[in-house]
Amino acid sequence: MSDSTQSKPLFEVHAPGVDTDALVREVQAEVARKMEAGVYADARVARAERSNLATLTNHDEFLAFYLSCMRDASIVDINDFEIRERRRGVGPLLVRFKKTIWGLLKFYTYRLWSQQNQVNGLLVTAIENLDQKYAHKIAALEKRIAELEGAKSDDKEA
Repeated sequence: MSDSTQSKPLFEVHAPGVDTDALVREVQAEVARKMEAGVYADARVARAERSNLATLTNHDEFLAFYLSCMRDASIVDINDFEIRERRRGVGPLLVRFKKTIWGLLKFYTYRLWSQQNQVNGLLVTAIENLDQKYAHKIAALEKRIAELEGAKSDDKEA
């Protein structure tokens, strides 16, 4: 690719009377601020980033980020939630009915969610451990290759 092709933006914004460069700088600054605050550390973001070719240039950083997002998203929220009904008239009756159903099913639901959290946590831990295991193996193999290459070059000199 030529330099002119590489420097061309993916899309351009043209609006009369609007400083688009300043707008882009503001958006970039806000995104950077939110990234620092951890706002985007979410599994949905990781899924979107999977297809982001710029992110794939540093595989180690991406994998660490993705595993962190996976760890955060693996736990199912088992806390109670507010039951609301928008319909007027029968709304209060429906809310009472739904709360009764929830009260009857809560014990079973908590058990299921707790088991799911255990399975999710074990799977994420297994993936993280495999990543560490293979990272150590690769480092050891790269060290061994470097040693063998060094020994080979020493033999040539002698």
